[in-house]
Amino acid sequence: MEKTVFEKIVEGTLPSHKIYDNKNTFVFLARPAKTSGHTLVITKKPYKDILDIPEDLAVDLIKTIKKIAPAVVKATKAEGINIVQNTGKAAGQEVFHIHFHLIPRYKDDEIFGKNSNMFEYTLDEAKTVAKNISSEII
Repeated sequence: MEKTVFEKIVEGTLPSHKIYDNKNTFVFLARPAKTSGHTLVITKKPYKDILDIPEDLAVDLIKTIKKIAPAVVKATKAEGINIVQNTGKAAGQEVFHIHFHLIPRYKDDEIFGKNSNMFEYTLDEAKTVAKNISSEII
């Protein structure tokens, strides 16, 4: 079976703007993104979705999200954050490797509206945002 884009990011054969990693999880900027600071939290091993992941690894994944979400909010000066996990194609899952989106939100940002566009960083912007989020991790 062909490796997912996320497996290739974890192994380093595809580039990413890494924010954090530990034994079981890997965190990097989403590209393209809904907003600046849109972050993905994934498992290093390729479980398809929340229905597929073993409970102990799901706990590790949630612990990583709990660690990273405040850093995303602080670094981006967000007023809120969406933490989203899509399971299955009908739910909008595009990469079949479990991942959570941490999406900074702002009053009246309308990022999920009919006229919303994806946000694209320059290389320097992405490096700066990833560094800023990493520096806020406690």
